[in-house]
Amino acid sequence: MEIFGLFKLFAENTWLYGGAFLLVLSVLIFVHEWGHYIVARRCGVRVETFSIGFGHELFGINDRNGTRWKFSLIPLGGYVKMFGDTDPASAGHVDAEGNAARPPLTEEERRVAFFAQPVGKRAAIVAAGPIINFLFAIFILAILYATLGQPVTPPTAAGILGGTAAERTGFLPHDEIVAIDGKPIYRFEDIRREVTIGLNTQQTFSIRRNGEVITIDAVPEKLTDEDHFGFKQSRGLLGLISVDSAIQLDHILSVDGKKAENVDAARELLLQSMGNIFKIEVKRSDDTIDTITVQPLEAFNTGLLDPESETYKLLTVANSAGGTVIKHKPLEAVFIAVNETGSIVVGTLKALGQMVTGTRSATELGGIIRIGAMAGDMAKSGILALITFTALLSINLGLINLFPIPLLDGGHLTFYAAEALRGRPIPENIQEYAFRLGLALLVGIMLFANINDIMQLIL
Repeated sequence: MEIFGLFKLFAENTWLYGGAFLLVLSVLIFVHEWGHYIVARRCGVRVETFSIGFGHELFGINDRNGTRWKFSLIPLGGYVKMFGDTDPASAGHVDAEGNAARPPLTEEERRVAFFAQPVGKRAAIVAAGPIINFLFAIFILAILYATLGQPVTPPTAAGILGGTAAERTGFLPHDEIVAIDGKPIYRFEDIRREVTIGLNTQQTFSIRRNGEVITIDAVPEKLTDEDHFGFKQSRGLLGLISVDSAIQLDHILSVDGKKAENVDAARELLLQSMGNIFKIEVKRSDDTIDTITVQPLEAFNTGLLDPESETYKLLTVANSAGGTVIKHKPLEAVFIAVNETGSIVVGTLKALGQMVTGTRSATELGGIIRIGAMAGDMAKSGILALITFTALLSINLGLINLFPIPLLDGGHLTFYAAEALRGRPIPENIQEYAFRLGLALLVGIMLFANINDIMQLIL
């Protein structure tokens, strides 16, 4: 995006983009830190501070347990500070024996001090933050699936896009994809997700065709999309057209190699070829031309014969009804939400692995600017899109915090696991060096991600 156009966009939508970003971030920070807080309280640890944001306190109150609940100046994080916790970032490294450079504590103070708790309790307190992020996302998704419903499109190829991996490897119209790399497929949305992450990687597709299941190996083509901000994102393209798709007759240039001079000519050629497999040329809105292999059926195109029909100028290429929204029973909604969360976690890990191997560009690693832009776009799309985005971001927040990097919750859990195995804490000087290294690593990643955002915005 041209830089002055970007400034104008942000100026016109400051409250929308800034407000959506801060709202989503504040909710997720509260949820994450509340996980630490509530488990700490259950374990008998005294919580001194619960802060949304860092730096100077803007306002706050004290509760009857002595915890200071506050909002701070820099709204890009938060923390829970526990008595006996030397690091105000969820759960700092500690000396489990409580002797290192600390004034003597009374027995009563030791009972409520974080560092004096058994390693299992400390691990539970630290793990509670990421875990509740996952549970929060599952809760949101389950509520949506049980009330508004889940979009479900049959996993069937209505058409095959020319020049793609699907065409080269022999996919045909009306093929039903039942599994990808052995993973069951229930919706076309599942196909999109698996293919999107499958950049230049061979995938095995189990296909039901004419009552028989066959397998096709294909490598989705790597494409790079660019949004209206200029942020780039890679995805895999297989070339299957979903059953939700319909084609306007005035966009059809030829049918089975025969030129269509106008809408009526296109309709006549299509009616002559109904039930057969053939190719059509279609002109997009951007004037590019696609070749699509289709097998339209007469039963789904009766509207072509009726000038009063809404589908008189539309070609339906599917062999079944299009997508729908299914409302699930509460327990079923929870089960599906758990599966969806697991799929998102696996997909995120694959994408990060692709960045490490070079299959996916590391410039796709976004920072605060990109997250804010996405939050604003979701808010413009409606409250439902923003809520779904919040669930997705909560999953990613929980996952990232479990990485075994010192200063993150996963780093603390790694030290606690070592302590449990050794029967004593890791020496404090080793922890100190590790946390310094972790701080440098996290600062470096944050700088890299945000510089990525800035460079893609201005170039």
